[in-house]
Amino acid sequence: MSRRNKDRKNPNKNRKTVTFSEKDFLPTTREEMDALGWDQCDVILVSGDAYIDSPFIGVAMVGRMLEKLGYKVGMIGQPDVKSADDIKRLGEPKLYWGVSGGSVDSMVSNYTATKKFRNSDDYTPGGKNDKRPDRALSVYCNLIRQHFKGTVPLVLGGIEASLRRVTHYDYWANKLKKPILFDAKADILIYGMGEIALEQLTYAIANGDDYRDIRGVCYISKEPKFEYIQLPSHQECLDVKERYIDLFDSFYDNNDPISANGLCQSVDTRYLIQNPPCDYLDEAEMDANSNLPFTRELHPYYAKAGKVKCLETIKFSIMTHHGCWGECNFCAIGVHQGRTIRTRTEGNILEEAKEFNKYKDYKGIISDVGGPTANMYGYECGKKLKKGTCDDIRCVDANRLCKAMHVDHGRNINLLRKVREVEGVRKAFVASGVRYDLITADKKHGYSYLKEMVEHHISGQMKVAPEHTQQHVLELMGKPAKETLVDFKKMYDKLNKESAKQQFLTYYLIAAHPGCEEKDMHELKRFTTDELKMNPEQAQVFTPTPGTYSAVMYYTELDPKTRKKIFVEKDTKRKEKQKEIVVKKDSFASGFAS
Repeated sequence: MSRRNKDRKNPNKNRKTVTFSEKDFLPTTREEMDALGWDQCDVILVSGDAYIDSPFIGVAMVGRMLEKLGYKVGMIGQPDVKSADDIKRLGEPKLYWGVSGGSVDSMVSNYTATKKFRNSDDYTPGGKNDKRPDRALSVYCNLIRQHFKGTVPLVLGGIEASLRRVTHYDYWANKLKKPILFDAKADILIYGMGEIALEQLTYAIANGDDYRDIRGVCYISKEPKFEYIQLPSHQECLDVKERYIDLFDSFYDNNDPISANGLCQSVDTRYLIQNPPCDYLDEAEMDANSNLPFTRELHPYYAKAGKVKCLETIKFSIMTHHGCWGECNFCAIGVHQGRTIRTRTEGNILEEAKEFNKYKDYKGIISDVGGPTANMYGYECGKKLKKGTCDDIRCVDANRLCKAMHVDHGRNINLLRKVREVEGVRKAFVASGVRYDLITADKKHGYSYLKEMVEHHISGQMKVAPEHTQQHVLELMGKPAKETLVDFKKMYDKLNKESAKQQFLTYYLIAAHPGCEEKDMHELKRFTTDELKMNPEQAQVFTPTPGTYSAVMYYTELDPKTRKKIFVEKDTKRKEKQKEIVVKKDSFASGFAS
C-alpha cells in the first residue's frame, strides 16, 4: 500500500475539526434571540421536522437563504400542538410565518400504504413518531391563529403544500379535498422549489408591495383571473370523476417556468389562483445556495431528546442537481422539483466534499453523490431548455426514450472520478436512484458509467427500481419495458465478473398499483425466479400520493390517457396478498442467492 493510500485511509490525521453550538444555528429559543440582540424575528419558520440544519432539509435551506438576504429568521420544529409554549417561544414575526409539514407529506410520514400508523420517524429526535401531527399544515396554521389573533400572513411551503395546492385525492380520507390554502386557512402558498419566489415574496411583504403577480405563488381571490386557464371547479371534480382527470392534466402540464400558464379554480364562492412557476436557478445560483453556512447537525435544543436517523445518510451526502424527467406516474418529484435538470458545477461539488474534512465525525465516507435520479446529472434536452417541457410527449416512458434527449454520462463519470481524488475521501457512494434504462440507452458512455459504479461507488449491491414486469402495468406506471432490465442485468453481471466482484442487484417492486391484479404478481414472481434468478425482498404496497397520476388512477379507476376503465385493488388484505405473492420465499431460494 502506498503512503498516499495510507493517508487516505486515515482522513482524521492532522485535521482541524470544529464543533457547533447554538450560535451557529438560526435561533429556536428566546435565549438565542437575546444573545443575537433581536427583539423580534422577521420570519418564523414552523416545520413538522425537528430543526436539522442541512441543505437536504427544505425549511433549513429557506432559513439560510433568508438569512443571507439579511432577514432575521427563527425556527420552530415540531411544536407541541396541545399548548402555546412552543409556538409562542419566539414571539410573533414581523413579516410572516412560514409553515411546512416537513420533508415528507405528514400523512405519508405517519401511515403505511395499508393505513397502519408508523411508529418511527427519521426526522424526530429519538426516532419515535410522536411529534408530527396528521395534516400538519392545517394543524400548525390553526395553532398559530389560536395564539396570535389577527397575525401577519401565513405562508405555506414544502412538499405537503406543493402537492396539495389544487383539488387533490387524499387516500387517507378517501375523498377529494380542497386546495390546501382553503383547509389550512393560510394566506399564501409557495409551490415547487420556489427559491426565487421566496426572495421576491419576502421583499414584497417587507415593503408593503402587492405580491399577487409574483411567479411561483398561489393565493385565494374573491374574483377569477380570466386570463389564466380555468380549471374544473372543486364541485365539478366531486360530481364527475373525469373532470378531476381534466383538472390534473392541466395542473401537470403547467409546471414549467418557460411554457406554463397560470391556473384558476373555483372553490365554493372563491377562487384558487396559481401564478405560473418561478424561474429555475442557474448553475451559479445553485452553487451559491450550496455554499450557505449549514452546520449539518441537529440543533442542540432538539438533540437533548436523541438523535435523528436521517442524519446518518444526509450529513455527508452531496446533492448534485435538482429535478427529474423520469415521470414515473407514482412519483411526485417531477411536480415538486420540476422536469428540467439544474446542476451544480463540478468545482462547487468538489469544494463541498473537501469541507467534510472539518467535521470530527467524518470518516472519509460520502454516503451519496446524486440527486432525485443520480445519472441525470450533467445533460438536458436542448429543446426543453429553450421551449419548456412538452405536453404531448414524455422524455421517457414504457416504450422508448425521446430522440431529442441525448443521454450522456460523460460529465457524471468525470465528476465521480474527481470526487474520489478529493483529499480525505475513502469511499463515495452513489445511493440515489439510478435509471438503468438510461445506462443502456447511452451507447457512448453508459458502459463506462456502470463500470465506474461497479468498481468504485457501490458496496455489495446496487439498487434498481423496475417496479414491475408486466407491460400493461409498466405503461400505467410510466416505467421502461422488462427487456431493458434484462439487458442491464447482463451488462451489470459482465462488469462484476470482469472486476472479480461478487455484487448483487436488489430490485424495488410495487404491489397493487392501479392495473395490477394477483395474476400479474404471479407473473412478476415467475419472471424474477426464471429470468433474474432471485427472490425479491424489496416490495411495497402502492401508496396513492397527492400530485401523482397514479393517485388519479386509484381514485377514478380510469386510465387518464384513454379514459377507459382499469382494475384497481382497494381491499387492504388483497393488497397485502399481492405483496406476499412476490416476496414469499420458496424452494428456489436454496438454489440461488437472494
